[in-house]
Amino acid sequence: MQEKEQRISPIKQRILSYAEILGVSKRTFYTEIGVSRGTLEAKTGITEDVLAKFIATYPNISLDWLLTGMGSMLKEEGSKPLVSYDSKMGVPYYNVDFVGGFDLVFNDQTIVPTSNIIFEPFAEAQFWCNVTGHSMEPQINHGDIVALKEVPSLDDILFGEMYAVVLDCARTIKTLRKADDPNKIRFIPANKDGYDEQEFDKKRIKKVFTVLGSIRKFF
Repeated sequence: MQEKEQRISPIKQRILSYAEILGVSKRTFYTEIGVSRGTLEAKTGITEDVLAKFIATYPNISLDWLLTGMGSMLKEEGSKPLVSYDSKMGVPYYNVDFVGGFDLVFNDQTIVPTSNIIFEPFAEAQFWCNVTGHSMEPQINHGDIVALKEVPSLDDILFGEMYAVVLDCARTIKTLRKADDPNKIRFIPANKDGYDEQEFDKKRIKKVFTVLGSIRKFF
């Protein structure tokens, strides 16, 4: 009777798929976990010791996903953002400043993202980019990266929320509010000590993006 071909256990396969998403070599991955090279590729079950070392090294991994393959790879709450070099995983990150070089990304389709970011709280973002300046501190700090999603039209703006706006002359991130003049919008800085409120005609606004959130650059 012919023996069944042994295969790598599903849990090991999921761990190895996670290593691919990280974009690191297997050697580096094994070193970070603290197991001998080739352990995860052996056609045997996974030991409790190896599983514990992986979970301790990457605590943001969802145990449900790891053990069953169901649900999200990362924990929904308290998860840490990850860099992915797999274009199919995560949201594109462009290493440009929204205030400075954003037009290059948005208007030139030949510009490619530096990497992708996997972060469940902002999974609906269309892309990430850098922030420069201090006008929105302490809500958003100089050097942060922001998750952005395009707003279909000015009618979809929720006044009182923060947006990244492309004007005909500049790009800025501010809280938007209604102006007395219905043809204008108020741009409110968080840092009122160093920056003034401004108003701009709606016709000068080219693009608006919801700021889903920001994080400190971690890579």
